[in-house]
Amino acid sequence: MKEPRRGAKQLAELANGIVDPVLARRAGISTALLGSWNEIVGDSFADCTRPEKIAWPRLRDIGEDGGHRPGVLTIACEGGRALFLSHAQGELIGRINSFFGYPAVVQIRIVQKPVLPLSNRRKLKPLDAVKSRRLEAMVEDIESDKLKDAIRRLGRGVLGAKR
Repeated sequence: MKEPRRGAKQLAELANGIVDPVLARRAGISTALLGSWNEIVGDSFADCTRPEKIAWPRLRDIGEDGGHRPGVLTIACEGGRALFLSHAQGELIGRINSFFGYPAVVQIRIVQKPVLPLSNRRKLKPLDAVKSRRLEAMVEDIESDKLKDAIRRLGRGVLGAKR
């Protein structure tokens, strides 16, 4: 792999720098939580849940000591699986807090709604040969196979979009 140019930043750094403040302000969550969600909840809930927001206590509710108070995480869950998720709340809170490295969440609020699994997302049409070669040239120096596949999917979506 080529050495990055001085002053060059990785795409993930730039994207997280833009998206994280918006997510933090609107939903109280970060792209790190979203990106690690499947590992945090495990195979039994990865396909039927997604974090929606964390409601942090207001400053006036914190009190005089000014210390950190954990928030309430809202999770969207497919209807039939919500009961099983409610029984696993204690373990899930522990996993989430382990991910953050401090007691970030004290309670989980479950909202029953459809959660679109990856398999049901719209299928992308194959790119023509010229666009396909162009995309492969863009990702050839990326070492991580997972990142390379994610950039390919993004590229197919962008290059294959009708204009």
